[in-house]
Amino acid sequence: MPFSRLRTDIRCILDRDPAARSAWEVLTCYPGIHALVLHRRAHWCWNHGLKWLGRAISQLSRWLTGIEIHPGAKIGERVFFDHAMGVVVGETAEIGDGCTIYQGVTLGGTSLYKGEKRHPTLGRDVVVSAGAKVLGGFTVGDGAKIGSNAVVIKPVPAGATAVGIPARIIMPKGEATGDAAMSSPLFSAYGVTPEDDPLSQAMRGLVDSTAAQEHQIALLWQAIEKLSASRQTADCVPGDAAREKCFEAEKLNALIGK
Repeated sequence: MPFSRLRTDIRCILDRDPAARSAWEVLTCYPGIHALVLHRRAHWCWNHGLKWLGRAISQLSRWLTGIEIHPGAKIGERVFFDHAMGVVVGETAEIGDGCTIYQGVTLGGTSLYKGEKRHPTLGRDVVVSAGAKVLGGFTVGDGAKIGSNAVVIKPVPAGATAVGIPARIIMPKGEATGDAAMSSPLFSAYGVTPEDDPLSQAMRGLVDSTAAQEHQIALLWQAIEKLSASRQTADCVPGDAAREKCFEAEKLNALIGK
């Protein structure tokens, strides 16, 4: 069973990292897999009452790999710590199957009370990008993505993307959740997805709305001008009426990254 799990760990790294050229290279040169192997020993000791020994193995793993995983943390299958220098995983954290965690990530707690759930739970296939901080005893849903340097302090629905400080939640198109939100089989390295900035999305919506309103106003003035001309009362049309659109929507959208 241990060797079967090790083969699964190596295979998931080969699938997700194009820099990985062979199983031997992964086994000998990837600190993420070394941290996982040592954590499983530490976790076994922790669950069997050997608390100090579990902490000692965890400390040794930290020295060797730069990845700090508390022996009480629960880690599923096919988890990939990519680069992962400076990763910190707290005592009550849970990491689901197929998750990918990059360097500088903290799965931390905001409570000082012992015995309670202080650290986050990651669902299946979650991607936590470099430098992100996920703080609190809440759940990050299956297939969710945490953007680089985001600070997440509230639950993230399945399939959603969290970016910013504090993190803002972007739902997938169509507000899909659950299995529908995970329909894409493609792995998203570093959680990078198109249109992942909610502020830019809001600005683009305002620009598009303003452009549409100006178009409607121009059409109204043109209709009024034609009606006035047919009645020979052109003087009632203001000289500065907006008969043509002048709002530069495309230019503004380009500035905000459309």
